[in-house]
Amino acid sequence: MTGIAARPGEAAGTHRNILGNMDFREKKLYHQIHPVKLATDIGVTPLALYFVWEHRVLPGLLIGFVPPLIVSLAMLKWTPNLEKLKRSAFGRYIKKYMTPFIELSRLLTRVPMAYGAWSHDFRFIVLALVILVVAWCNGLISAFRRGDP
Repeated sequence: MTGIAARPGEAAGTHRNILGNMDFREKKLYHQIHPVKLATDIGVTPLALYFVWEHRVLPGLLIGFVPPLIVSLAMLKWTPNLEKLKRSAFGRYIKKYMTPFIELSRLLTRVPMAYGAWSHDFRFIVLALVILVVAWCNGLISAFRRGDP
């Protein structure tokens, strides 16, 4: 039981009841840390970069963007129970630190990755991965700089 009271005419334990009052903004935020979404994003990247490396742009773009987009759309339409993720330490972390700027930074790491793959220069791929890690860890970096534990 989630501790969320059922709405009138809604049975306890229904999908809507389990989701509580999570709005679209919250669903958009917390779906990013769902294991299926993370696995999709991480899983397609090497294959997409391989195709870009081979100068096969269309398959690289399709593989790099379509599966993550489909997973995101599906998760936003048929939302899994994200309450557990929302209440987790990771959920609290992204609520505080995953700003639109950080989301954009994460997305834009695809540009140096693609350039590095196209030009066969691993330095750009590594640079993009470093930017990606910094974007995900921006809250930890801020806390470290402030001297917070």
